Amino acid sequence: MKEQPVENKILTLKKAFEARFGSSEGLRFFAAPGRVNLIGEHIDYCGGLVFPAALTLDTLVAIRKNGTPSTVRLAATTIDGIRTFDINNIEDARSLDWGNYQAGVVRELIRLGIDVGGFDACYLTTVPFGAGLSSSASIEVSTGLAVSELFGGKLNGVEIALAGQRAENTFCGVNCGIMDQFASAMGKKDHAIVLDCNTLDYKYVPLELGNHVIILANTCKKHALGASKYNERRREVAEGLEEMQRIEKSRGVSEPHKTLCEYSVEELRDYMCEISDPTVMMRVIHVVTENARVKEAVKVLEAGKLDEFGELLRKANNSIRYLYEATGFELDAMFDAAVTFDGCVGARMTGGGFGGCTVNIVAADRVEDFKEYVGTRYTAATGNVPEFYVCETGDGARELFI
Repeated sequence: MKEQPVENKILTLKKAFEARFGSSEGLRFFAAPGRVNLIGEHIDYCGGLVFPAALTLDTLVAIRKNGTPSTVRLAATTIDGIRTFDINNIEDARSLDWGNYQAGVVRELIRLGIDVGGFDACYLTTVPFGAGLSSSASIEVSTGLAVSELFGGKLNGVEIALAGQRAENTFCGVNCGIMDQFASAMGKKDHAIVLDCNTLDYKYVPLELGNHVIILANTCKKHALGASKYNERRREVAEGLEEMQRIEKSRGVSEPHKTLCEYSVEELRDYMCEISDPTVMMRVIHVVTENARVKEAVKVLEAGKLDEFGELLRKANNSIRYLYEATGFELDAMFDAAVTFDGCVGARMTGGGFGGCTVNIVAADRVEDFKEYVGTRYTAATGNVPEFYVCETGDGARELFI
Protein backbone atom coordinates (compact mmCIF):
# COMPACT_ATOMS: atom_id res chain seq x y z
CA MET A 1 0.00 0.00 0.00
CA LYS A 2 1.45 3.38 -1.04
CA GLU A 3 0.73 6.55 0.90
CA GLN A 4 -0.95 9.24 -1.20
CA PRO A 5 0.43 12.81 -1.40
CA VAL A 6 -0.77 15.15 1.34
CA GLU A 7 -2.24 17.55 -1.24
CA ASN A 8 -4.56 14.80 -2.48
CA LYS A 9 -5.63 13.98 1.06
CA ILE A 10 -6.42 17.64 1.80
CA LEU A 11 -8.52 17.91 -1.36
CA THR A 12 -10.43 14.72 -0.50
CA LEU A 13 -11.00 15.92 3.05
CA LYS A 14 -12.17 19.37 1.94
CA LYS A 15 -14.76 17.81 -0.37
CA ALA A 16 -15.93 15.49 2.41
CA PHE A 17 -16.30 18.44 4.79
CA GLU A 18 -18.31 20.42 2.25
CA ALA A 19 -20.59 17.43 1.60
CA ARG A 20 -21.42 17.14 5.29
CA PHE A 21 -21.28 20.71 6.58
CA GLY A 22 -21.69 22.97 3.54
CA SER A 23 -19.23 25.76 2.85
CA SER A 24 -15.54 25.30 3.60
CA GLU A 25 -15.05 28.98 4.42
CA GLY A 26 -12.66 29.44 7.34
CA LEU A 27 -11.51 25.82 7.23
CA ARG A 28 -8.15 24.84 8.74
CA PHE A 29 -6.32 21.55 8.34
CA PHE A 30 -4.20 19.65 10.86
CA ALA A 31 -2.50 16.26 10.87
CA ALA A 32 -0.99 13.84 13.35
CA PRO A 33 0.74 10.57 12.41
CA GLY A 34 0.52 7.00 13.51
CA ARG A 35 3.71 5.48 14.83
CA VAL A 36 5.79 2.35 14.75
CA ASN A 37 7.63 1.35 17.88
CA LEU A 38 10.93 -0.11 16.79
CA ILE A 39 11.65 -1.71 20.16
CA GLY A 40 10.51 -1.33 23.77
CA GLU A 41 7.06 -2.92 23.91
CA HIS A 42 4.70 -2.83 26.87
CA ILE A 43 7.16 -0.94 29.04
CA ASP A 44 6.06 2.67 28.51
CA TYR A 45 3.62 2.27 31.39
CA CYS A 46 6.41 0.74 33.51
CA GLY A 47 8.60 3.85 33.34
CA GLY A 48 10.77 2.40 30.59
CA LEU A 49 12.62 3.55 27.51
CA VAL A 50 10.87 3.23 24.17
CA PHE A 51 12.09 3.83 20.63
CA PRO A 52 9.21 4.88 18.35
CA ALA A 53 9.14 6.72 15.04
CA ALA A 54 6.29 8.71 13.54
CA LEU A 55 5.02 7.52 10.17
CA THR A 56 3.72 9.23 7.05
CA LEU A 57 0.47 7.34 7.67
CA ASP A 58 -1.63 9.93 9.47
CA THR A 59 -4.98 11.35 10.54
CA LEU A 60 -6.03 14.65 8.99
CA VAL A 61 -8.76 16.85 10.43
CA ALA A 62 -10.52 19.75 8.74
CA ILE A 63 -12.01 22.05 11.37
CA ARG A 64 -13.77 25.38 11.82
CA LYS A 65 -15.90 27.12 14.41
CA ASN A 66 -19.62 26.67 13.80
CA GLY A 67 -20.91 29.72 15.65
CA THR A 68 -22.60 27.82 18.48
CA PRO A 69 -21.47 28.06 22.11
CA SER A 70 -21.21 24.34 22.77
CA THR A 71 -22.29 22.07 19.90
CA VAL A 72 -19.64 19.82 18.38
CA ARG A 73 -20.33 17.99 15.13
CA LEU A 74 -17.96 15.28 13.91
CA ALA A 75 -17.73 13.39 10.63
CA ALA A 76 -15.24 11.21 8.80
CA THR A 77 -14.61 10.01 5.28
CA THR A 78 -14.98 6.40 6.45
CA ILE A 79 -18.31 6.65 8.32
CA ASP A 80 -21.80 7.72 7.43
CA GLY A 81 -23.61 10.59 9.07
CA ILE A 82 -22.59 13.11 11.70
CA ARG A 83 -21.91 12.50 15.39
CA THR A 84 -22.88 15.30 17.75
CA PHE A 85 -22.25 16.10 21.38
CA ASP A 86 -22.71 19.10 23.65
CA ILE A 87 -19.68 20.41 25.51
CA ASN A 88 -21.88 21.21 28.50
CA ASN A 89 -22.89 17.53 28.73
CA ILE A 90 -19.66 16.03 27.50
CA GLU A 91 -19.84 12.91 29.68
CA ASP A 92 -22.76 11.74 27.51
CA ALA A 93 -20.33 11.43 24.59
CA ARG A 94 -18.81 8.32 26.18
CA SER A 95 -21.64 6.35 24.56
CA LEU A 96 -20.95 7.51 21.00
CA ASP A 97 -20.23 4.72 18.54
CA TRP A 98 -17.51 6.98 17.09
CA GLY A 99 -16.19 10.28 18.41
CA ASN A 100 -15.57 9.48 22.06
CA TYR A 101 -11.78 9.88 21.63
CA GLN A 102 -12.33 13.39 20.34
CA ALA A 103 -14.78 14.18 23.14
CA GLY A 104 -12.29 12.97 25.73
CA VAL A 105 -9.61 15.27 24.32
CA VAL A 106 -12.01 18.24 24.30
CA ARG A 107 -12.74 17.58 27.96
CA GLU A 108 -9.02 17.61 28.76
CA LEU A 109 -8.47 20.87 26.86
CA ILE A 110 -11.28 22.51 28.80
CA ARG A 111 -9.70 21.30 32.04
CA LEU A 112 -6.49 23.01 30.90
CA GLY A 113 -8.38 26.29 30.76
CA ILE A 114 -9.02 26.55 27.02
CA ASP A 115 -12.35 28.21 26.25
CA VAL A 116 -13.60 25.65 23.70
CA GLY A 117 -16.78 26.54 21.82
CA GLY A 118 -18.78 24.82 19.11
CA PHE A 119 -16.99 23.47 16.06
CA ASP A 120 -17.39 21.17 13.07
CA ALA A 121 -14.66 18.69 12.18
CA CYS A 122 -14.18 16.05 9.52
CA TYR A 123 -11.49 13.35 9.67
CA LEU A 124 -9.52 11.39 7.09
CA THR A 125 -7.09 8.74 8.24
CA THR A 126 -4.64 6.50 6.45
CA VAL A 127 -3.54 4.80 9.69
CA PRO A 128 -5.16 1.35 9.56
CA PHE A 129 -7.50 0.80 12.51
CA GLY A 130 -6.68 -2.00 14.91
CA ALA A 131 -3.25 -2.60 13.39
CA GLY A 132 -1.15 -1.54 16.39
CA LEU A 133 0.02 1.66 14.69
CA SER A 134 -1.76 4.01 17.09
CA SER A 135 -4.70 5.16 15.04
CA SER A 136 -6.36 6.23 18.31
CA ALA A 137 -3.38 8.38 19.31
CA SER A 138 -3.32 10.03 15.88
CA ILE A 139 -7.00 10.95 16.33
CA GLU A 140 -6.39 12.27 19.85
CA VAL A 141 -3.31 14.30 18.93
CA SER A 142 -4.74 15.75 15.71
CA THR A 143 -7.87 16.74 17.66
CA GLY A 144 -5.83 18.21 20.49
CA LEU A 145 -3.72 20.34 18.19
CA ALA A 146 -6.65 21.42 15.99
CA VAL A 147 -9.00 22.41 18.81
CA SER A 148 -6.24 24.07 20.84
CA GLU A 149 -5.13 26.18 17.89
CA LEU A 150 -8.71 26.98 16.83
CA PHE A 151 -9.57 28.35 20.26
CA GLY A 152 -6.27 30.01 21.11
CA GLY A 153 -4.85 27.39 23.45
CA LYS A 154 -1.32 27.33 21.99
CA LEU A 155 -0.31 24.09 23.73
CA ASN A 156 3.07 22.58 22.99
CA GLY A 157 3.51 19.04 21.68
CA VAL A 158 4.18 17.44 25.05
CA GLU A 159 1.08 19.06 26.57
CA ILE A 160 -1.04 17.81 23.68
CA ALA A 161 0.39 14.30 24.04
CA LEU A 162 -0.39 14.23 27.75
CA ALA A 163 -3.93 15.48 27.14
CA GLY A 164 -4.45 12.68 24.62
CA GLN A 165 -3.16 10.08 27.04
CA ARG A 166 -5.43 11.32 29.83
CA ALA A 167 -8.39 11.22 27.46
CA GLU A 168 -7.69 7.61 26.52
CA ASN A 169 -7.12 6.61 30.16
CA THR A 170 -10.00 8.37 31.86
CA PHE A 171 -12.61 8.85 29.13
CA CYS A 172 -12.13 5.86 26.85
CA GLY A 173 -11.07 3.30 29.46
CA VAL A 174 -7.75 2.19 27.94
CA ASN A 175 -4.94 2.36 30.48
CA CYS A 176 -2.22 3.21 27.93
CA GLY A 177 1.16 4.77 28.55
CA ILE A 178 2.47 7.97 26.97
CA MET A 179 4.48 6.56 24.06
CA ASP A 180 1.85 6.59 21.31
CA GLN A 181 0.66 10.14 21.86
CA PHE A 182 4.20 11.40 22.38
CA ALA A 183 5.45 9.91 19.12
CA SER A 184 2.45 11.27 17.25
CA ALA A 185 2.90 14.77 18.67
CA MET A 186 6.69 14.98 18.66
CA GLY A 187 7.84 12.85 15.71
CA LYS A 188 10.56 14.04 13.33
CA LYS A 189 11.12 12.94 9.74
CA ASP A 190 13.99 10.46 9.25
CA HIS A 191 14.40 10.05 13.00
CA ALA A 192 13.24 7.82 15.82
CA ILE A 193 12.75 9.05 19.38
CA VAL A 194 14.32 7.44 22.41
CA LEU A 195 11.91 8.44 25.17
CA ASP A 196 12.16 7.92 28.91
CA CYS A 197 8.51 7.37 29.81
CA ASN A 198 9.24 8.00 33.48
CA THR A 199 10.71 11.49 33.05
CA LEU A 200 9.65 12.37 29.46
CA ASP A 201 13.28 13.11 28.66
CA TYR A 202 13.88 12.34 24.99
CA LYS A 203 16.30 12.68 22.12
CA TYR A 204 16.05 12.21 18.37
CA VAL A 205 18.15 9.47 16.80
CA PRO A 206 18.74 9.52 13.01
CA LEU A 207 17.10 6.46 11.49
CA GLU A 208 19.63 5.51 8.85
CA LEU A 209 18.86 2.09 7.39
CA GLY A 210 21.15 2.29 4.39
CA ASN A 211 19.86 0.01 1.64
CA HIS A 212 17.05 -1.31 3.84
CA VAL A 213 13.47 -0.17 4.43
CA ILE A 214 10.79 -0.59 7.08
CA ILE A 215 7.90 -2.83 6.05
CA LEU A 216 4.87 -3.11 8.30
CA ALA A 217 3.05 -6.40 7.81
CA ASN A 218 -0.56 -6.19 8.91
CA THR A 219 -2.08 -9.47 10.10
CA CYS A 220 -5.51 -7.99 9.35
CA LYS A 221 -6.63 -9.24 12.73
CA LYS A 222 -7.74 -6.15 14.58
CA HIS A 223 -6.98 -5.78 18.22
CA ALA A 224 -9.36 -3.98 20.58
CA LEU A 225 -7.27 -2.82 23.50
CA GLY A 226 -10.21 -1.88 25.69
CA ALA A 227 -11.64 -5.41 25.34
CA SER A 228 -8.33 -7.28 25.24
CA LYS A 229 -5.85 -8.41 27.84
CA TYR A 230 -4.01 -5.09 27.75
CA ASN A 231 -5.45 -3.89 31.04
CA GLU A 232 -4.84 -7.34 32.50
CA ARG A 233 -1.14 -6.97 31.71
CA ARG A 234 -1.18 -3.59 33.40
CA ARG A 235 -2.48 -5.22 36.57
CA GLU A 236 0.11 -7.99 36.40
CA VAL A 237 3.08 -5.64 36.11
CA ALA A 238 1.69 -3.48 38.91
CA GLU A 239 1.65 -6.60 41.06
CA GLY A 240 5.17 -7.36 39.88
CA LEU A 241 6.38 -3.94 41.00
CA GLU A 242 4.81 -4.48 44.42
CA GLU A 243 6.60 -7.83 44.67
CA MET A 244 9.98 -6.38 43.71
CA GLN A 245 9.52 -3.55 46.21
CA ARG A 246 8.56 -6.04 48.91
CA ILE A 247 11.72 -8.04 48.23
CA GLU A 248 13.85 -4.91 48.40
CA LYS A 249 12.33 -3.90 51.73
CA SER A 250 12.90 -7.38 53.13
CA ARG A 251 16.57 -6.87 52.32
CA GLY A 252 16.77 -3.58 54.14
CA VAL A 253 16.34 -1.16 51.24
CA SER A 254 14.59 1.89 52.68
CA GLU A 255 13.57 3.48 49.36
CA PRO A 256 12.73 0.82 46.75
CA HIS A 257 12.56 1.70 43.07
CA LYS A 258 9.35 3.41 42.01
CA THR A 259 8.99 1.76 38.57
CA LEU A 260 9.84 -1.67 37.21
CA CYS A 261 12.19 -0.29 34.60
CA GLU A 262 14.42 1.23 37.27
CA TYR A 263 15.53 -2.29 38.14
CA SER A 264 18.69 -3.53 36.47
CA VAL A 265 19.08 -6.95 34.92
CA GLU A 266 21.42 -7.81 37.78
CA GLU A 267 18.78 -6.90 40.38
CA LEU A 268 16.23 -8.91 38.40
CA ARG A 269 18.43 -12.01 38.57
CA ASP A 270 18.82 -11.53 42.31
CA TYR A 271 15.15 -10.96 43.10
CA MET A 272 13.01 -12.82 40.58
CA CYS A 273 13.00 -16.24 42.25
CA GLU A 274 11.29 -14.68 45.26
CA ILE A 275 8.28 -13.59 43.21
CA SER A 276 5.53 -15.99 44.24
CA ASP A 277 3.38 -15.95 41.10
CA PRO A 278 5.18 -17.48 38.06
CA THR A 279 3.05 -15.53 35.60
CA VAL A 280 3.89 -12.24 37.30
CA MET A 281 7.55 -13.28 37.32
CA MET A 282 7.47 -13.77 33.52
CA ARG A 283 5.94 -10.32 33.05
CA VAL A 284 8.63 -8.72 35.22
CA ILE A 285 11.43 -10.50 33.33
CA HIS A 286 10.10 -9.16 30.04
CA VAL A 287 9.83 -5.58 31.30
CA VAL A 288 13.30 -5.36 32.80
CA THR A 289 15.12 -7.12 29.95
CA GLU A 290 13.18 -5.20 27.29
CA ASN A 291 14.28 -1.92 28.83
CA ALA A 292 17.87 -3.12 28.63
CA ARG A 293 17.36 -4.11 24.97
CA VAL A 294 16.18 -0.59 24.11
CA LYS A 295 19.39 0.90 25.50
CA GLU A 296 21.45 -1.56 23.48
CA ALA A 297 19.35 -1.02 20.34
CA VAL A 298 19.97 2.72 20.38
CA LYS A 299 23.73 2.12 20.69
CA VAL A 300 23.97 -0.38 17.84
CA LEU A 301 21.74 1.66 15.53
CA GLU A 302 23.77 4.81 16.16
CA ALA A 303 26.89 2.76 15.38
CA GLY A 304 25.36 1.56 12.11
CA LYS A 305 25.30 -2.10 13.19
CA LEU A 306 22.06 -3.04 11.48
CA ASP A 307 22.52 -6.79 11.82
CA GLU A 308 22.87 -6.47 15.61
CA PHE A 309 19.80 -4.25 15.68
CA GLY A 310 17.88 -6.93 13.79
CA GLU A 311 18.95 -9.59 16.27
CA LEU A 312 17.67 -7.41 19.14
CA LEU A 313 14.31 -7.15 17.35
CA ARG A 314 14.06 -10.93 17.21
CA LYS A 315 14.97 -11.27 20.88
CA ALA A 316 12.39 -8.64 21.79
CA ASN A 317 9.71 -10.52 19.86
CA ASN A 318 10.49 -13.77 21.64
CA SER A 319 10.22 -11.99 24.98
CA ILE A 320 6.83 -10.43 24.19
CA ARG A 321 5.67 -13.76 22.74
CA TYR A 322 6.73 -16.19 25.44
CA LEU A 323 7.12 -14.08 28.59
CA TYR A 324 4.52 -11.34 28.14
CA GLU A 325 2.19 -13.49 26.03
CA ALA A 326 0.89 -10.57 24.02
CA THR A 327 1.13 -11.81 20.44
CA GLY A 328 -1.31 -14.52 19.33
CA PHE A 329 -1.50 -17.01 16.48
CA GLU A 330 -1.60 -14.49 13.63
CA LEU A 331 1.29 -12.36 14.83
CA ASP A 332 3.33 -15.48 15.52
CA ALA A 333 2.68 -16.79 12.01
CA MET A 334 3.71 -13.46 10.47
CA PHE A 335 6.90 -13.27 12.50
CA ASP A 336 7.82 -16.90 11.81
CA ALA A 337 7.50 -16.31 8.06
CA ALA A 338 9.45 -13.05 8.09
CA VAL A 339 12.51 -14.28 9.97
CA THR A 340 13.03 -17.14 7.49
CA PHE A 341 13.25 -14.71 4.55
CA ASP A 342 16.91 -14.16 3.69
CA GLY A 343 16.50 -10.46 2.96
CA CYS A 344 14.97 -9.67 6.35
CA VAL A 345 17.47 -8.34 8.89
CA GLY A 346 15.04 -8.45 11.80
CA ALA A 347 11.37 -8.50 12.70
CA ARG A 348 9.07 -8.30 15.67
CA MET A 349 5.50 -7.53 16.62
CA THR A 350 4.77 -3.86 17.27
CA GLY A 351 2.03 -2.14 19.21
CA GLY A 352 -0.32 -3.43 21.86
CA GLY A 353 -0.38 -6.95 20.44
CA PHE A 354 -3.13 -9.58 20.24
CA GLY A 355 -3.33 -8.72 16.54
CA GLY A 356 -2.01 -5.86 14.46
CA CYS A 357 1.36 -5.60 12.72
CA THR A 358 4.94 -6.76 12.69
CA VAL A 359 7.76 -4.35 11.89
CA ASN A 360 10.37 -5.74 9.51
CA ILE A 361 13.72 -4.39 8.34
CA VAL A 362 14.09 -5.62 4.76
CA ALA A 363 16.59 -5.12 1.93
CA ALA A 364 15.19 -2.43 -0.37
CA ASP A 365 15.73 -4.54 -3.48
CA ARG A 366 13.82 -7.48 -1.97
CA VAL A 367 10.57 -5.76 -1.01
CA GLU A 368 8.32 -7.47 -3.53
CA ASP A 369 9.95 -10.84 -2.86
CA PHE A 370 9.35 -10.33 0.86
CA LYS A 371 5.67 -9.54 0.33
CA GLU A 372 5.15 -12.63 -1.82
CA TYR A 373 7.14 -14.97 0.43
CA VAL A 374 5.67 -13.82 3.75
CA GLY A 375 2.18 -13.27 2.38
CA THR A 376 1.95 -16.76 0.90
CA ARG A 377 3.12 -18.46 4.08
CA TYR A 378 1.01 -16.31 6.35
CA THR A 379 -2.17 -16.94 4.37
CA ALA A 380 -1.47 -20.68 4.26
CA ALA A 381 -1.11 -20.71 8.05
CA THR A 382 -4.02 -18.45 9.00
CA GLY A 383 -6.39 -18.10 6.07
CA ASN A 384 -6.03 -14.30 6.30
CA VAL A 385 -4.72 -12.12 3.49
CA PRO A 386 -2.17 -9.65 4.93
CA GLU A 387 -1.47 -6.07 3.95
CA PHE A 388 2.02 -4.59 3.63
CA TYR A 389 3.07 -0.96 4.05
CA VAL A 390 6.51 0.20 2.97
CA CYS A 391 6.91 3.03 5.43
CA GLU A 392 8.78 6.26 5.71
CA THR A 393 9.20 8.20 8.91
CA GLY A 394 7.41 11.52 9.06
CA ASP A 395 6.90 14.61 11.17
CA GLY A 396 4.69 14.85 14.21
CA ALA A 397 1.49 16.86 14.66
CA ARG A 398 1.31 20.03 12.59
CA GLU A 399 -0.99 22.42 10.76
CA LEU A 400 -1.23 21.91 7.00
CA PHE A 401 -1.50 24.75 4.55
CA ILE A 402 -2.89 24.51 1.05
